[in-house]
Amino acid sequence: MAAPAPKQEELQPHAVKDQLPAVSYCLTSPPPWPEAILLGFQHYLVMLGTTVIIPTALVPQMGGGNEEKARVIQTLLFVAGINTLLQSFLGTRLPAVIGGSYTFVMPTISIILAGRYSGIADPHEKFVRIMRGTQGALIVASTLQIIMGFSGLWRIVVRLLSPLSAAPLVALVGFGLYELGFPSVAKCVEIGLPQIILLVALSQYIPNLMPLLGTAFERFAIIMSVAVVWLYAFFLTVGGAYKNAAPKTQFHCRTDRSGLVGGAPWISVPYPFQWGAPTFDAGEAFAMMAASFVALVESTGAFIAVSRYASATPCPPSVMSRGIGWQGVGILLSGLFGTANGSSVSVENAGLLGLTRVGSRRVVQISAGFMIFFSILGKFGAVFASIPGPIIAAIYCLLFAYVGMAGVGFLQFCNLNSFRTKFIVGFSVFMGLSVPQYFNEYTSVAGFGPVHTHARWFNDMINVVFSSKAFVGGAVAYLLDNTIHRQDGTVRKDRGHHFWDRFRSFKTDPRSEEFYSLPFNLNKFFPSF
Repeated sequence: MAAPAPKQEELQPHAVKDQLPAVSYCLTSPPPWPEAILLGFQHYLVMLGTTVIIPTALVPQMGGGNEEKARVIQTLLFVAGINTLLQSFLGTRLPAVIGGSYTFVMPTISIILAGRYSGIADPHEKFVRIMRGTQGALIVASTLQIIMGFSGLWRIVVRLLSPLSAAPLVALVGFGLYELGFPSVAKCVEIGLPQIILLVALSQYIPNLMPLLGTAFERFAIIMSVAVVWLYAFFLTVGGAYKNAAPKTQFHCRTDRSGLVGGAPWISVPYPFQWGAPTFDAGEAFAMMAASFVALVESTGAFIAVSRYASATPCPPSVMSRGIGWQGVGILLSGLFGTANGSSVSVENAGLLGLTRVGSRRVVQISAGFMIFFSILGKFGAVFASIPGPIIAAIYCLLFAYVGMAGVGFLQFCNLNSFRTKFIVGFSVFMGLSVPQYFNEYTSVAGFGPVHTHARWFNDMINVVFSSKAFVGGAVAYLLDNTIHRQDGTVRKDRGHHFWDRFRSFKTDPRSEEFYSLPFNLNKFFPSF
């Protein structure tokens, strides 16, 4: 006998949601203060990874030692705290942490290798001179985002973004950072792998096995797992497990090899021009400006992911443009204070919103307070900053995955049975992974990028742009989505454009006022459109 036909409701697809459901605390609903403070500290711990990794890679090449490295980390942390507060109060108002960015590393290395610094014998003098060169380049590069953001030019670009073109952009903002995940975990697999296993167990399995304590494990899984594995790494270190290991293994595995605690001052307040007056070079400024444009695109994708995990409505283009303008101010501050790096939205902290299911603005503002506090009290901040890199990389494996899936989630608004949709998504994601892979492989073998003319600044501009997976994939998707049969009525629905129509203006959806309006009635003086 044939099985009975399934009921009609069983065949219905999952409903499309403007706001992500099952979020415990959305953008405007803060948790109780004790919980908010702990969650804020957790955001601080997560953003420390990038804050430490970038100066650790750059400062020795600039000629600096542990003291200079500790000061740069303090400055980067201090500026990140200020920029996060500015973004949450006056920018997009999303719970986005604004920290260091890997996008600016390539033009910074180009400045380090500039011929005018090669003849300086004194390492400290060389470090200061290179730092002042990066400051000048960052100050000039900041004008790009400031102008595009506050003039409303970026609003015009974002208005043409549909769920179909947003999906590859946001997905590659997360998945495109795969090189920072397991390859870094494997540098000390005996502490990196336990961190992954413990974090997955605490955040995904324990909440179901212990419902009464499940919420605590779900929200504070990173603090708990880092504490356990860091202690385990400490015991391995003092027990002599790495006494005869290779220097590189000791650097990655031991808990006493960062040099930050000894190099950091007890109390130090970073201030503008602390390294001296910035110096300016036109070619280096152009290369840094290209990195600024790439960071602008990547941050747009990260802002979209943050709005999703904060259970807010899609960010109106005018608000996105306002946020980009304030991010430009953040890069200006980076140049004035001397961080050797620009600013963009922290992808790992965007993923943390998904892991904890807490998208509260207040939590991120508290985390900014921790950044500023620990940047001034150098020794205390250095203790947390000395967490071994493989532990941080293990955390990235989960957090970057959450951001990538935020992008994949936008495909719910699209018609996945359309061959146009399949082509645009598939081709843009593939090219977003393939083109930067070619540029990176070429650079690692030859020592310079595929574009190698006599104009070094032009080489840097092209190599920076095409080494970003999110930029390449997002640009390809945006171009194809806005040129292939765009005016067709059926295509408009296939690309999900109609779902976002009411969010293309600030005033067409009443929820925009709740989520994105400026505090202190500033909307009267700075209206959003």
